[in-house]
Amino acid sequence: MITKIKCYSGSSRPEQFSAMVSLTRVLMALCLLLCAPAGLAQEAAPAADPAPPAAAIATKTAATENTDITLRIRSIFSEIQALRAVQVRVSAGVVTLSGTVPAPADIQRAEAIAGRVAGVVTVQNELTRDLDVNTNLSPAFGQFGGDLRDLVRALPLLGVALAIGLTIGFFGYMLASIDRLWRWIAPNPFLAELAATFVRFVFVILGLIAALEVLGATALLGGVLGGAGVIGIALGFAVRDTVDNYVSSLMLSLRQPFRANDHVVIEGNEGRVVRLTSRATVLMTLDGNHLRIPNSIVFKSVILNYTRNSERRFVFELGVDADDDPIEGMAVGLAALNALKFVLDTPKATAIIQDVGDSNIVLRFFGWLDQKDTDFLKGRSLAINTVARALTNAGFALPEPIYRLRFDEGAPLPLKSMDAAPQPSAKPAKPVQAPALDQDTSPDLHIEKLVADERSATDKGDLLDSDRPIE
Repeated sequence: MITKIKCYSGSSRPEQFSAMVSLTRVLMALCLLLCAPAGLAQEAAPAADPAPPAAAIATKTAATENTDITLRIRSIFSEIQALRAVQVRVSAGVVTLSGTVPAPADIQRAEAIAGRVAGVVTVQNELTRDLDVNTNLSPAFGQFGGDLRDLVRALPLLGVALAIGLTIGFFGYMLASIDRLWRWIAPNPFLAELAATFVRFVFVILGLIAALEVLGATALLGGVLGGAGVIGIALGFAVRDTVDNYVSSLMLSLRQPFRANDHVVIEGNEGRVVRLTSRATVLMTLDGNHLRIPNSIVFKSVILNYTRNSERRFVFELGVDADDDPIEGMAVGLAALNALKFVLDTPKATAIIQDVGDSNIVLRFFGWLDQKDTDFLKGRSLAINTVARALTNAGFALPEPIYRLRFDEGAPLPLKSMDAAPQPSAKPAKPVQAPALDQDTSPDLHIEKLVADERSATDKGDLLDSDRPIE
């Protein structure tokens, strides 16, 4: 099937000619598809045809078409400052651009403009960037001067926007500084501070939005907030320990696991609680030193509080000879233990056989005392001394370490010289004195007094609240 295409010149438009060629090709393809046998279509393997060109290229061109394209492109470039020096040459629909332009972006810009002109087959871009100093600096200085003039003209508007933003932010700061209001809303001081900080932040953001709205630059706010979000994620990974400590402080202020001046043990650190701040728990050790423990550690640690229950049990062990009766030794020790004034009747003092060794029997004694009236360490020390003296007075031997020596046969021992050696004179045994039951066992209140004095001197920043229920 042969189709004749007649080309018109003069008044015929290239767009109409290209459309006719495309329509003719579509009709030819449909005819071939309908006339092809069905068996051939089934046996032939499907093959990918090359993609048709984006636009059809005319087989003939008018004599004046290249001139028209050249004039059209030059007229467009003459209206653009950066493209005025571009030289245009057209031959057979191929546009050749040569010359220099101020910036690399102008090279692509010129090629895009030339490619959009009707009748252009392709664009051969030979443009280069003009690296002359005067050519590049003059536009930059001109642009800078224009920006300065625009800034000067916009100063009144900038002042109004800045005044609005500062007014809104100042109002937020004043509202957040009303401590009584936030203490009334959130009785917990840490939550009150958190709410005030949140309100202050919200008003600052509102002031920024209002200022950008006056300037007509609200689109800038999206970019700023997007960048701030990315930076915030990066900072979140960097300061996750700080955030963890901050959240732990919040939870500790809500849970209140201890009171001020409580005798506690946290992560192996023993002392009395001075205060709970937004970052750390401050203890005063029994040596009188300050100890700061991060709240993230305090929140995750096992806390042993000796103050919550004034009654405390003390334990100690004493050994008697293996030939002695341990039951009788327990009875003697408990009688001496119960005779002490500070030992509580309820719960009763008890004793058990802890272990049976090669040369001794270990007895363990348990007793209770009230820490409000008796110092724990003083009471335990006096109890050990009292029970040991009672066992000794009752004839129980407190065994000493025994070492067994083995001598191999063969080497004679100098027994004669040993027998001839002077024997040490036996020292008379000292009479056993009765224990002093009236020894001072009152609590040592020095550390407690130091903590109270420090808390009375400054109570700022303390999150411990005696009015809240303790956990």
